[in-house]
Amino acid sequence: DYLAVKKLNPSMNGVILCLSGPPGIGKTSLVKSIAESMGRKFVRVSLGGVRDEAEIRGHRRTYVGSMPGKIMRAMKEAGTNNPVILLDEIDKMSNDFKGDPASAMLEVLDPEQNKHFEDHYIDLAFDLSKVFFVATANDLRNVSAPLRDRMEILSLSSYTEFEKTHIAKNYLLKQAKKENGLDKIEVKIADKVIFKLIDEYTREAGVRNLKREIVNICRKLAREVVEKEIKKFNIKASDLEKYLGKPKFRPEKTKKAVGKIGVVNGLAWTAVGGVTLDVQGVDVAGKGEITLTGTLGNVMKESAQVAMTYVKANLKRYTPKDENFFKDRNIHLHFPEGATPKDGPSAGITITTAIISVLMNRKVRQDIAMTGEITITGEVLAIGGVREKVIGAHRAGIKEVILPEDNRVDTDEIPEELKSSMTIYFAKTYDDVEKLVFTK
Repeated sequence: DYLAVKKLNPSMNGVILCLSGPPGIGKTSLVKSIAESMGRKFVRVSLGGVRDEAEIRGHRRTYVGSMPGKIMRAMKEAGTNNPVILLDEIDKMSNDFKGDPASAMLEVLDPEQNKHFEDHYIDLAFDLSKVFFVATANDLRNVSAPLRDRMEILSLSSYTEFEKTHIAKNYLLKQAKKENGLDKIEVKIADKVIFKLIDEYTREAGVRNLKREIVNICRKLAREVVEKEIKKFNIKASDLEKYLGKPKFRPEKTKKAVGKIGVVNGLAWTAVGGVTLDVQGVDVAGKGEITLTGTLGNVMKESAQVAMTYVKANLKRYTPKDENFFKDRNIHLHFPEGATPKDGPSAGITITTAIISVLMNRKVRQDIAMTGEITITGEVLAIGGVREKVIGAHRAGIKEVILPEDNRVDTDEIPEELKSSMTIYFAKTYDDVEKLVFTK
């Protein structure tokens, strides 16, 4: 859209885009393509780990070792006043006693202010309004609100298995062959082999690891070419173990239809795409309290309290297996992978299901996953990251998903090939969830 406007109105200034999404999905490549299509110079400014304001705005010339900031150096490198400047990893800037570089970026990225950008070293106003700035970020939660306000945010989501297969076949394999000197050697890999490679060896949002594994195979082939002078390869699914070792993700671990007490599949959105988030619950001797472990944020802890209150308020419906349960027993809920911090309200219905399962000794289906915020009255509220979460469930081999009714509009974002192979249920209240999750 921007390029079309630029064509109709060449004097349009101050475009600042921000591409946000998991690592390895091609944000940087996309910015390079933008620069190429506009016929402009491309300069990359890496902001990862920048914590000194002077790195953006330059040092005053009175200091020893003073130099211009990254923005003016990028302009000098471009040699033109209208390049495409990529501000890479804008969410990885930090601040310390030397100032806050994120605040210094405000002047660079504000179309009203950057006509008179002052670098301390050059000490003259410089016009940055003709520059096309594009920032990239993995997780926008780490970007300050005033900085987010200056940028137009475009969310790029994870690739599905089908998209990855297409990318691997048409691009990654050709690149890997070239890098490993196999240009003149015929290498055939069938679609189902690439599928197996994606499913059992990588499981990620982007395609970086997939490329690594394909390069790995090509290195092994290069060795065979040198040792045995083979000129043609047809790689089968059974060959993957020979080249790459045992699968890292075993398909038999994908969720079976057997029920378990206190174990529920939730869905979470992370900086690396959607993932399944298990909630495990048991009852132990105590006084009717709830204990939580697994590095949880305040919002998630409150979600668990809300879930517990909802269950206690509806004890007529959720009769405990033991009438003295809340006098003699505690419920302990654990969220595995404790090293990963978890926060957000969207595990509400998952936590409620785990509590009811432990309380009533009811088995929960393991082939269904859910996400949704719960209220004290049992309503299920909307959550974010629907597309990512559904792709995450599909990646884990789960074919049924429960979403809040208010998120029905977001299902348009889910790729068609996933929709056709999955069943999506919508819940207005917890009663709708209860009908689906427990084994009959």
